[in-house]
Amino acid sequence: MCRWLAYRGTPILLDSILYRPAHSLIDQSLHAKMGVETTNGDGFGVGWYVPDKSSPAVVRDIGPAWSDRNLREIAEHVVSPLFFAHIRASTGTAVQQTNCHPFRHGRWMWMHNGAIADFHLVRRDLALSVEPDLFPYVEGSTDSEMMFHLSLTLGLEEDPPGAVARMAGLVERVGHEHGVEFPLQMTVAVTDGVRLWAFRYSSQKESRSLFYSTRVDTLRSLHPDLAFLREMSDDARLIVS
Repeated sequence: MCRWLAYRGTPILLDSILYRPAHSLIDQSLHAKMGVETTNGDGFGVGWYVPDKSSPAVVRDIGPAWSDRNLREIAEHVVSPLFFAHIRASTGTAVQQTNCHPFRHGRWMWMHNGAIADFHLVRRDLALSVEPDLFPYVEGSTDSEMMFHLSLTLGLEEDPPGAVARMAGLVERVGHEHGVEFPLQMTVAVTDGVRLWAFRYSSQKESRSLFYSTRVDTLRSLHPDLAFLREMSDDARLIVS
């Protein structure tokens, strides 16, 4: 499976969260302790927003994040109040740029950890459920991108929680029609560049980890050695899966 983090708050360098902490996302890409896989080397991606631009910048590549010099260069020079980062461990689909997260549509950005079980069995039915006007924007072959476009089809831009719930229900229904016992495992982050949502669900009732901060002052007290926490405002939010 994959790992991801989402940040919203005081504008900070991407590097302060992606690289500097002892157990940073980049460190986890090589030495994960809680994931199914210990390495996430099938690609990576970062997406961020800057003032006066409604759509996010997205950089993705197929190599491992821990050895990518361009990612390090970007992280040391980009400051953003809202960004996503994702490290990929493929569940069977090809290792290619269009399969790397985060995915973007207009001002919206999406990333996912988990899987649609037996995706090869249900992919056609799910693809036919995507709004025809949206289908040309499905560039890759992952279940994650399919979930994004299904959510857009089902009203993500008007009602994110409702749309994601409807998407999960559709995946479960189609999966059960094809004899899949536990069709869906997911943690999802989605943003419109202003608001940030995170969702956690499992058909099997054993969801992927999803950690989030609500009190930055408490985090500072618990982890006084983490310098980047001192740069965050009290209303900042950090979500990790």
